[in-house]
Amino acid sequence: MSRHLALDGAKAVAEAMRQINPDVVAAYPITPQTEIVQTFSNFVADGLVDTEFVTVESEHSAMSACVGAAAAGARVMTATSSAGLALMWEILYVAASNRLPIVMPVVNRALSAPINIHCDHSDTMGARDAGWIQLFSETAQEAYDNAIQAPRIAEYADVLLPVMVCQDGFITSHGLERVDALEDEQVRQFVGTLQPHMPLLNLDHPVTYGPLDFYDYYFEHKRQQVEAMRHAGPAILEVADEFTKLSGRRYGYFEPYKLDDADVAVVVINSTAGTARVVADRLRQEGIKAGVLKIRVFRPFPVREFVEALGNVKVIGVMDRSDSFGAMGGPVFLETCAALYANGQRPLVKDFVYGLGGRDTPPDQIDAAFRDLIRIGETGQITELVTYLGVR
Repeated sequence: MSRHLALDGAKAVAEAMRQINPDVVAAYPITPQTEIVQTFSNFVADGLVDTEFVTVESEHSAMSACVGAAAAGARVMTATSSAGLALMWEILYVAASNRLPIVMPVVNRALSAPINIHCDHSDTMGARDAGWIQLFSETAQEAYDNAIQAPRIAEYADVLLPVMVCQDGFITSHGLERVDALEDEQVRQFVGTLQPHMPLLNLDHPVTYGPLDFYDYYFEHKRQQVEAMRHAGPAILEVADEFTKLSGRRYGYFEPYKLDDADVAVVVINSTAGTARVVADRLRQEGIKAGVLKIRVFRPFPVREFVEALGNVKVIGVMDRSDSFGAMGGPVFLETCAALYANGQRPLVKDFVYGLGGRDTPPDQIDAAFRDLIRIGETGQITELVTYLGVR
């Protein structure tokens, strides 16, 4: 059973949060995320959820309150964007290192300066090594579905890691789409009841949170986080399989499109994937074997499966909506090259940085990227490792 709703991506996530009915939400508004917590605060005011909604003075305080509530044994959610995520920086590491299953929708927005409120991925890519699981969402539907799956993933006994559910600012968060929403009872049964792991308020089994941890044990605790992230991969797929049975919608680490016989392909994240598929279809009509790989799970990065999906592709273009200043390209490009190289794959790989600060990326730009890949395949030469699509 499902209900057909007209929702933008932000309201779709707020609807998922209403159905999850978390114990605590501590949040601070920031464009373009504000609509999520504003909509959810209305649910709180109208008595539609049992959530304790904590209005705080900053995003640093929001994540700090989430850490405290999660340590106490509550199911906790928040949401943020851009500079808000950056202000949480210190506490992002605290949440992950304390193995607290907090869920945080992130509406991707460029980082300053200059001040910009529109979409790119510099915020979540900057936090990619903070120890959080990262799920990306192409559409409002996927943002809704990812938000419902996130608590189950985070709360796995051998995972216990926080999860970011990302979507593109304004493009997805404020774009009205059809969303097939599950019934409230279906979501409640799917998410289940949180079984807290070592809660701070269990007086029969006292525990310590936030101790000083020198070289005697710190290294071991970091190593445990690595294992938790490794366990997250199978957990993500298991939860996705259960969600497919419930909704009929299938999810994995990524979504391959016409890759089986592709000579050229682009790797892309979030909303631009739809445009890339349209361009690939047009090129197919010209007899060009083009494909697309849309990443859904960026952390943990699914190395083996990612390499297998691209195994037949001769020339790969990676599309980065952020840059790594001083590096050889953007973060998705660097991850792609590392995965391929470490597994013995040597296709020709090029980076395309695009859409920074919300700049539009129309089909003709992606078509130009594909045709650049075709030329590389014909000549065997990459003359420019990174191309900035659409920059003046």
